[in-house]
Amino acid sequence: MNTTVSPLPSTPVASPSTATRRRLLIDAPTRVFHWLLAASFAGAYLTGEGERWRLVHITLGYTMAGLIGFRLVWGLIGPPQARWSAQWRKLRALPEVWRGWRAGRPLASIWLQTQHVANTLAIWALLGLSVLSAANGYATYAEIGGEWMSEFHEFTANAALATVFGHLGLIVVSSVLRQTNLVATMITGRQPGAGPDVVKRNRIWLGLLIAMAVAGYWVYAWQTAPAADPTAVTHSQRGHDDD
Repeated sequence: MNTTVSPLPSTPVASPSTATRRRLLIDAPTRVFHWLLAASFAGAYLTGEGERWRLVHITLGYTMAGLIGFRLVWGLIGPPQARWSAQWRKLRALPEVWRGWRAGRPLASIWLQTQHVANTLAIWALLGLSVLSAANGYATYAEIGGEWMSEFHEFTANAALATVFGHLGLIVVSSVLRQTNLVATMITGRQPGAGPDVVKRNRIWLGLLIAMAVAGYWVYAWQTAPAADPTAVTHSQRGHDDD
C-alpha cells in the first residue's frame, strides 16, 4: 500500500543573500567629511589652550572651514539624501514630534522621527557653530576685537562641544532602541535591511580626493610653519626668573 506523508508546515527561510543584505545609505564623500570634521574639531578643541599647539589649532580650524565649504556645496549638488532639501523635509516633522511628546505617546512610536529631527537640528547647529568659531578664531588670531573676541571664540567652541555630546547621546539611544549600530553605518555607509540602495553611486573616488586634499594641506601647513624661536620665553619661565 502506498502511503504519502504530508510535509510539515514550515516558515520560509531567508536566503543567505537576503539575510546578509546591506543597503547603502550614506555616500563616501559624506562619510569622509563627517569623520574629518569630527577629528578636526576634537584636535582643535584639545589644542585651544596655550601657545605650544597654536599652529596646530589654527591649521585644524582652517580645515574645518574648508570641509564645511565642501558640505555646503555638496548639500546642493550631492545625492538626494545628502541635500539640504532632505534635511528640511526631516524638520517638517517637528510639530508632529512635539505633539507626540506632549500627548505622552509611547517612546517607540515617536523615537524615529524624534531622532531624525533632533539630529538634523544638531547637524545644522554644529555647522553654524563651526563656521562662527572659525570666523571668530581667525579674528582672535589677527588680534581683531580684543579680549571679548577671544572669549566669544571660547564660548562658541564650548557650545559646539555640548552639541556634539547631544548628538552622540542621540546616536547611542537610537542604536539601542533600533538594535542597529549607527556608528558602523557612518563608517561603512551600509545598514542591514531589505530593499534597494538609497545611494545609487558611492563615489569612493571623491571621498579619497577629499581625504588627500586635507592630508596635503596638513603637510603644506607643517612644511611652511615658522621655526620655533629658541630665545622665546614663556610666561611661566618669565615668572620663575622674576622670582
